[in-house]
Amino acid sequence: MIVPSSGTQTLAAALADEAGVPLATPTFERFADGERLAAVPEFAGEEATVVASTVTDGDWIELLQLQDAVREAGASEVTTVIPYLGYARQDRAFKPGQPVSARAMARAVATGTDRIVLVNPHEESVAGFFPVPVEVVDAAGALAEPLPELRDPLFLAPDAGAIGIAETLRDAYGSGSTDYFEKHRDREDGSVEITPSDAPVADRDVVVVDDIIATGSTMSESIAVLRERGADRVVAACVHPVLASNAVTKLRAAGVERIVGTDTVERACSEASVAPAIAANL
Repeated sequence: MIVPSSGTQTLAAALADEAGVPLATPTFERFADGERLAAVPEFAGEEATVVASTVTDGDWIELLQLQDAVREAGASEVTTVIPYLGYARQDRAFKPGQPVSARAMARAVATGTDRIVLVNPHEESVAGFFPVPVEVVDAAGALAEPLPELRDPLFLAPDAGAIGIAETLRDAYGSGSTDYFEKHRDREDGSVEITPSDAPVADRDVVVVDDIIATGSTMSESIAVLRERGADRVVAACVHPVLASNAVTKLRAAGVERIVGTDTVERACSEASVAPAIAANL
């Protein structure tokens, strides 16, 4: 059975359809003291696929409880699909005394599963933190389907680390070129300095592509630069539309025409589904 967390119900239903397996209906409670209880009352079978994006700390608790619930119900084989892996950007200790949070979370989740499936983790190296087999799925190509018809498109990554996602999306779209901004983040104060790409953008449609849009600050600055340089339409595309706080407002104010994301994090802009890409790896 496919077992969804409270935040991945749409994706889990699509995945159940793609894989041709039943969809469980977990229950979710919150007690007066704040503790959570995620249960799977009607689970039956020997195999379970728990699907949970870990956007908040509460999502991690649900994931651990669902893993334990299906084991308690008799599942002998558990696969855990984490469409959006929180804490993946904390992949090393940046200052003395800091934890490697991605490693700590991976170790905790691995205790309740036989296998992990990740979708475009921010740092693919975090897969090595899991002491169980891991499959990494690249679902960036799914973003091509909801894109509008583009004129001489440029798929622009906000830094060199995201150029692979831009190339995947360009290939899936079927035309265009790729480039990236130079970005430097100050680990002391969190500020970001962006150096514009030399790629010509005037009178072109530009798709700014990243794996995650969290606060939208870096992408907003990138979009503002593109507008100053005469770009025509600007679309923001990401695999994981976290869109925390006022991210959407910042992007709109910077001049983005449209925001396109997948359903790894279920938002209003989640127009593309990663279910087919995950199903191919189950």
